[in-house]
Amino acid sequence: MGRLIAILGDIHANIDALETVLADCREQGVTEYLCTGDIVGYNACPRECLSIIRDMGCPVVKGNHDHYVAAEDLDLSDFNPAAAAVVQWTREQLSGEEVQWLRDLPFAVTEKGVTLVHSTMDRPETFGYVFDHRQAETNFIRQKTPICFHGHTHCPMIYEKQMTGVFRIDPQDMSLKPGRKYFINVGSVGQPRDGDPRATYVLYDPMSRRLVYRRLVYDIAAAQARVRAAGLPERLAVRLAVGQ
Repeated sequence: MGRLIAILGDIHANIDALETVLADCREQGVTEYLCTGDIVGYNACPRECLSIIRDMGCPVVKGNHDHYVAAEDLDLSDFNPAAAAVVQWTREQLSGEEVQWLRDLPFAVTEKGVTLVHSTMDRPETFGYVFDHRQAETNFIRQKTPICFHGHTHCPMIYEKQMTGVFRIDPQDMSLKPGRKYFINVGSVGQPRDGDPRATYVLYDPMSRRLVYRRLVYDIAAAQARVRAAGLPERLAVRLAVGQ
């Protein structure tokens, strides 16, 4: 039996989306998992999602929301009020041991021949954003493996470094070419922002170097109901249905 790796991230406490993704992973024959971080934040089931990811025992890197929830004495005064409210609410849902687990996560890790980071390899602890090939160029300077998976923007995208420069490729199923480097945004399980509300993750076959994006319909109404029942900002429920 060959290897098939699922890379998922930006789960953001959306248990309905996460369970749909993991069911699909089992159907696809996934043998290994990687997580690009942001297990918590925005949605209503941080503890449930955290428990699932921890039980999987897969490599995980720290996302900015994982960091905000776990950071000691973090000043939330400069935050968007809705984001600050969710960070504080999430802290109250987790045990001290669960918060410590988030605190101990690395910002970047190399496992199974690839690199994982939530944002970028240059100063990953500052959580910079990459939306175009120029911003991706700095990452490639510090990327030591041919493939690096990341998240953070919630928008799936592929950046390819060739001899002639760095190119942005719209998310698509493709075979990665030898001799080139790739910086691959795997999209978001729990809060997509590219106009497509379906839960998104990536499959990677290291033998064939085949990359596949999976987009899955899940029970958005159920996720919205959880957000509202928890008393979280209404905007967080509404945006799930529009993928923004």
